[in-house]
Amino acid sequence: MTALFMNGRVIDLILILVLAEAVGLLLLRWATGRGIAPSALLANLAAGAFLLAALRCGMSGAGDAWVGLCLAGALVAHLTDLRARWFA
Repeated sequence: MTALFMNGRVIDLILILVLAEAVGLLLLRWATGRGIAPSALLANLAAGAFLLAALRCGMSGAGDAWVGLCLAGALVAHLTDLRARWFA
């Protein structure tokens, strides 16, 4: 169990759960027409996923460039989410 946390594999499991959450919420929206708009949902989840990816890169010993790239992706997704909420 310790190895799951030490090498960052737990982050992979969390990212799979985030993907399952996105699919579930998008299917709910498609089936009922209710719920979070897909653009807002995906921007919000992408920001979190990029932060998790940055953590995964840091835990697995990937280079600083990969961590920075993931953090930049999180920033872009976060700003996209904020813009969508601001003008909604």
